[in-house]
This record gives sequence, C-alpha cells and structure tokens, in this order.
Amino acid sequence: MTTALPTDALERARVAVAVTFGLNGLVFASWVSRLPAVRAALGLSTTQLGLLLLCLSAGSVFGLPSSGPLVARLGPPRTVLLASSTVGTGLLLVSLGVGTRTVPLTAAGLVCVGLAVGVWDVAMNVEGADVERRLGRDLMPRLHAGFSLGTVAGAGIGAAAAAVGVDVALQLAVTALVAVAGVACCVRLYLPAVPHDADAPVAVLARHAWREPRTLLLGLTVLCFAFTEGTANEWLAVALVDGHRTSEAVGALGFACFVVAMTGARTLGTVLLARHGRTPVLRGTAVVAAVGVVLVVTAPALPVVLVGALLWGVGASLGFPVGMSAAADDPHSAAVRVSVVSSIGYTAFLAGPPLIGLLAEPERLGVLHALLVVLAALAVGATAARAAAPVAQTSGS
Repeated sequence: MTTALPTDALERARVAVAVTFGLNGLVFASWVSRLPAVRAALGLSTTQLGLLLLCLSAGSVFGLPSSGPLVARLGPPRTVLLASSTVGTGLLLVSLGVGTRTVPLTAAGLVCVGLAVGVWDVAMNVEGADVERRLGRDLMPRLHAGFSLGTVAGAGIGAAAAAVGVDVALQLAVTALVAVAGVACCVRLYLPAVPHDADAPVAVLARHAWREPRTLLLGLTVLCFAFTEGTANEWLAVALVDGHRTSEAVGALGFACFVVAMTGARTLGTVLLARHGRTPVLRGTAVVAAVGVVLVVTAPALPVVLVGALLWGVGASLGFPVGMSAAADDPHSAAVRVSVVSSIGYTAFLAGPPLIGLLAEPERLGVLHALLVVLAALAVGATAARAAAPVAQTSGS
C-alpha cells in the first residue's frame, strides 16, 4: 500500500522529477541540434551518420532490459543518479571523439550514452508515475514537457552556438557536466520507492510482463510514436539543410520549432486527456503529426515547412508519456512494465536512424521523401492505441 506523504513533499518531488526530465532533454538536444556540425567534423556521408546514430540506439536497446530490475532493486533515485553519471561520462567521450575527429571514440561514447540513457529514462518515468499516482491527477505529459523544455533549451543553445561558431565538442562537454550536477541535486527530493511484491521476484515479474498482451500493445504504441518523435529529433535539422537547402542555423531553428510545439502540447495535453481519454487523444495527435510530416516534405515555402514542424511536434507529443503512464497503472509492477514498454519503444531508435539514413541517399528517396516512412508508423500507432485505456490496479503478480 502506498504511504501517504505531505503535499509539500509531493510537490517538491514533482518539481525535482520535472527538472530531471528537463536535464535529460538538454543532454539529448545538445547532441541532435549539432548533428550537421558533427557530420562535417567527422567527414561522414548520410548513411555513415545513420550508422553512427545506430551506436546510440543500440546502446539504449541493450541497456533497457536491465532497467526494470535495476530500478526495482536500487530505487529510482539511485538508479537515476548512476545512469545520468554514466551518460555524462559517455558524452565527454563523444566530445573528445568529435574534437579529435576520431569516429571510433565518438561511437564508443554514444554506446556508453545509449546504455545508460535508457535506464535513466525508465527510472525517471517510474518516479514520475509514482508522483502522478500519489497526487491523483494526470501529470506524465507535463513531466515529459519538462523533457521538451530541456530540448528547447538545448536546441536554442545549439542554434546560437552554430550561429556564432562555438565548437561542438566544447558545447557537449559543458552540457555533460551541467546535467550530472543538476541530477545529483534533484534526486535528493525524490519519493520513497514503492516496493515490488515480495512474493513475486523481480525476474518473475519481468517475464510475466513480457507475456502480457496489453503491455506489448502499449510497447507497440510507444514504438510508433517514438519513431515519429525520434525521426524528427535526428533528421529534421538535416532534412532542412540538405532537402530545403537552408543554413545549419535554420536547420536548428526548424528542430526548435518541433520541440517548442511538443512542449506546449505536453503542457496542455493533461486537459485533453482528462476530457477525452487516452485512446481518442492519441489517435487525434497521430492525424496532426501526419499532416505535419506531409507539410515538411512537400511545402515549397520555408514558413510552411516550419508550420509543418510545429504540427509534427504537436502530434508526436503525447505517445511516449501516455504509454509510460498506462504501463505504470499498477504501482507494484510499474518498474518492470515500464521497462518492457520502453524496451519495445526504443526499438524505434534502433531501427529509425539507419532506415532513414539508408532511404535518404540521393540515389534512393532523398532525405525529405525518406521522412514519409513516419506516416506508416503513425497508422500502426493509432490502431494500437486502444491498449492505453486505463485498467484497474492489481497486486502486480
């Protein structure tokens, strides 16, 4: 049974978790907003860039299966601190690799980041779901808005740094140090962990979760929306630079439009969820995202392309947080179910970068038309979204 806590402790935890999400977003956007500069520094082709991004995604997919048991054993505070410190170390390796123009070192740093960022993601989502449940109101979209605010800050810093010529390696190194220090302060305000069922060992709970139809469908939903979000995160700036012949600064601005729209939609999304429910909202946002993708790919004028980026951000905004919230409906098995859903969802980050990179070669579809693959993912995600409907809590067996 969940222990009652004072309201001020819950509010402090809510703010601390939101800041943790924000720092996670800051780290991510500081990297993706400077991908054109990284590509230039390392002398990579579009396909080679996709393969480099695969190192980050592969690390996440390999790290995620252990995240649920790790959170269940260590608790979210210690897990978040451990994972964020590992991410910071990996980002410093990436900075060194880019600064010395050493592709293998950059790839090794990205694998390190990927291994830990998935664990960080699961742990902070479990903590956020616990705070949401104890407060008794929809909170996860706003926590993910904290991530988006971090990406807005990171994208803004990236655009400004690109405009004035700040070295990307220096930017990444400073970001790593700021993120680790910030997380160390935040985890001190987290809530006491909800213990898993003592009669059901963590390994048993994890195996059971991998056989639950609802959990697997939630994973598929998150996968599709994660592919929609991740494609924009990793390829929107490059698509504007290569496909629409803009400058690197304008490419970063397009990515900033995407994350600003995502932040706003996540902030307001709790109102829509309370009024209409999870499944209708997810299906509606899938339609909005599809319109945005089409505009980004086909619009001849840059202002319309940026409107498409905004719609894309709105449409991609709620899939991941709603999936995490739905996976954590039962507090006793929240860690393992969130781990399963995240593991499936992060497959999008494994398959997405090389798939888009392969299709984006000029002799194939080109970078703009390669983005249309997102439309298929949205159709599948909208269909699978029926699994997000709330269910009654169980003992978590």
